[in-house]
Amino acid sequence: MSLTTEQILAAHKANVETLFGLTTKAFEGIEKLVELNVTASRAALQEAASHTQAVLNVKDAQELLALQASLFQPLAEKTAAYSRHLYDIASGTGAEFGKAVESKTSEVQKSFVGLVDNASKNAPAGSETAVAVIKSAVAAANNAFESVQKAVKQASDVAEANFNAVAATAVNAAKTGTTAAKKR
Repeated sequence: MSLTTEQILAAHKANVETLFGLTTKAFEGIEKLVELNVTASRAALQEAASHTQAVLNVKDAQELLALQASLFQPLAEKTAAYSRHLYDIASGTGAEFGKAVESKTSEVQKSFVGLVDNASKNAPAGSETAVAVIKSAVAAANNAFESVQKAVKQASDVAEANFNAVAATAVNAAKTGTTAAKKR
């Protein structure tokens, strides 16, 4: 089977469209990341200004210790929230890329299977064994690819669950530490 000029042009057009789509998704992820960092920086600057004012208004060491203790819990919560947003942006952008790769891989697999089927129909007599071996290899490769995709999805789900658990533990530890510091 030979490819026609129209088929080659259509394939190139689809590849260029995919490239531009992925580039757009990458820029959207970068925009979200920049927006998150600008927002976090603005909030940190405002909090630093108000904290400085509060420190300047402190009357004694006990009040200073209480002020410092009251800052740890919100800081841990904000750090966990920032990390969560960062993770969401990264995983969302990665998921978009994964979908595109999966889609393209599926198209390539279908095209290749079609090519093998077409070649097997036009194969010379006596080559049935070779065609069967090729079909078997293609089926095994497709099964292996699907297994890898499932394993990656499971690993991603486990990583996300672990990230959530670590973030929750960090916030709870900060709350416990702040409560203990306030009791002193």
